[in-house]
Amino acid sequence: MKRFVKNYIKYRYFLRELIKKDIKLKYRNSVLGVLWTLLEPLLTMLVLVLVFSSLLGRKTENYAVFILSGRLIYSFYSGVTKQSLKSIRSNSGMIKKVYVPKYMYPLSSAFSNYIMFALSLLVLLCVALTQKIYPTVYAFQALYPLAVLFIIGLGSGMILSVMNVFFKDVEYLWNIFLMLLMYASAIFYQAESVINETNKYIFKLNPLYCIINSFRHAVFGTAMESWDVMYSGIFSISVLLIGFIVFIKNQDKFALHL
Repeated sequence: MKRFVKNYIKYRYFLRELIKKDIKLKYRNSVLGVLWTLLEPLLTMLVLVLVFSSLLGRKTENYAVFILSGRLIYSFYSGVTKQSLKSIRSNSGMIKKVYVPKYMYPLSSAFSNYIMFALSLLVLLCVALTQKIYPTVYAFQALYPLAVLFIIGLGSGMILSVMNVFFKDVEYLWNIFLMLLMYASAIFYQAESVINETNKYIFKLNPLYCIINSFRHAVFGTAMESWDVMYSGIFSISVLLIGFIVFIKNQDKFALHL
């Protein structure tokens, strides 16, 4: 850990440049550029509300805010894991020629996606205000699920980046998993509307659902559920630790497989 901190301090400027590069590449040749960070979630929300409001949103108050708050959390996790997964392979040329701590690549993916995610929260705030949902003291609770979200995104990204070096098929399998995860995270509907209270624990075993649920409590001004807080926190830290260990143990083999 001491070595990790020293390397981070030594290469922090390199990390900053990687983050800038990731953001620039994402919006390269785009007329609106970074503005898409605000427009994309807004347009996606409008489409989802139009499609699902008559089917799943009848019993959900303030459905636009409900669906947008879940979609933003999921979009960050999906984006950071997909980009981190490719981070080592896409920088193989530099890895073979220049020494830098290799964890800088998935770390930069996590930070760049988180910056874009933080900007997109402005859209959620504007939509909430138009729906007359105003921030309360419970809004400060959002700091917890947002921190946990970054941790699980980084941990998952480190694991996937290692797996993708040795097994390229992981990229395709992960896309399928993300599709399943989207429907298992109750983004478009309330869990209670598709499953009875007794079997609700099935959703509670999904850490991303717990993070989304905690975030929604903060947005709508209610107290977070203790299970969601405890489970998502423990799960996310565990994923980060596993990701760090797996990455450190395998990073010296990357050059042989790239």
